[in-house]
Amino acid sequence: MFIFGVNFPETRLVSAALQSFYGIGPAVSRTLMARFRIHNTARIGELDARQTDDLAAQLSTMTIENDLKRGMRENIRRLRDMGTYRGRRHAMGFPVRGQNTRSQVSCAVGVGRGGGLGGGGGWGVLTIGGSLGYDCAEAE
Repeated sequence: MFIFGVNFPETRLVSAALQSFYGIGPAVSRTLMARFRIHNTARIGELDARQTDDLAAQLSTMTIENDLKRGMRENIRRLRDMGTYRGRRHAMGFPVRGQNTRSQVSCAVGVGRGGGLGGGGGWGVLTIGGSLGYDCAEAE
């Protein structure tokens, strides 16, 4: 069954189908299902045509998927262009919301992201020499 341009199997839970859209979590899914009187354990195949149309109409009015991602990108770009502290942290790939970077910076930056200090990526972004248990020359 098609909802908002996505084909869902008949046996999929309605709540899981709604949460598969970017920007819809458990809370929004519950409110949508309550608004259209859909039971928590209802499956996609159990919905009648009117409920499906109402859900699709409601989803089309919401900011989800690509529109939401585009808005987030524009907000981050605006912060970077203004030169704010948050914008600079985004640009360098550092934590933006005050997380500690004195220790565990590789976890704070994220695996495979690299960040601004060590380049590269993965575990041990800021490690020096053989602190991971092996020397770089031995690894080659």
